[in-house]
Amino acid sequence: MNDSIAFIGGGNMARSLIGGLVAQGRDPATIRVAEPVPALRDALAADFGVTVFADGAQAIAGASAWVFATKPQVLRSVCESLAAQAQAMRPLVVSIAAGITAAQLERWLGGDTAVVRTMPNTPALLGAGVTGLYASDRVDAAGRAFAEALLSAAGNTVWIDDEALMDAVTAVSGSGPAYVFLLAEAMIGAGIGEGLPADAARTLALQTVLGAARMLTESDVDAAELRRRVTSPNGTTQAAIETFEAGGFRTLVAEAIHAARLRGAALSAAND
Repeated sequence: MNDSIAFIGGGNMARSLIGGLVAQGRDPATIRVAEPVPALRDALAADFGVTVFADGAQAIAGASAWVFATKPQVLRSVCESLAAQAQAMRPLVVSIAAGITAAQLERWLGGDTAVVRTMPNTPALLGAGVTGLYASDRVDAAGRAFAEALLSAAGNTVWIDDEALMDAVTAVSGSGPAYVFLLAEAMIGAGIGEGLPADAARTLALQTVLGAARMLTESDVDAAELRRRVTSPNGTTQAAIETFEAGGFRTLVAEAIHAARLRGAALSAAND
């Protein structure tokens, strides 16, 4: 797909995708962005050379792909305002809004629309994210390739065949960075509680999280085996792991992710 791309919404996630596209060699002149906040709009034009507009109806002119990057709670009204153009133009629609189904988007746009629903996460802002993608039946091979190329600008991609599982994607990876942040926050606090200076506790915890993540992603060894290798019999790590397990750590994580999945489904229903 070589025609123009229209972004509806120019916030942080849209900015990361636009930056990735330009870095990949996409001509900024083919990228059009609708963003109501003047400061964000001007920054996108200045930083990337893309064409910017105050409203979506202007941005979508001539664009064969529309990327919805608005807040989920306003997406219905945005789609309905563009439904007539969607019916006339038949674009590929890519959504990065959490909890909004492909069927909802298609219905709000007037029907018979090719929709790719995606769930990126915030490390995408660093090019280190991961995105789950689901394509409706009307998306052809070219549309799938375009969506994958678009989101791969922000990190790895994973295709999900059953849209019902997208709420689980949101629960694991969409919300997941906050779980790691919470662990790091707790490690820092515990280090301080054991007498470490705050700056030392922070450096030790954050670099440990970073190093562990690199070991997980850069080796062929799974998480369980890496954990076993670090856990010497009767050593300090074993004492900590046993405490985690005795406290129901795995069950708590499972319950947290289940709660996030249920909330995602509820948000979808609330926006219908």
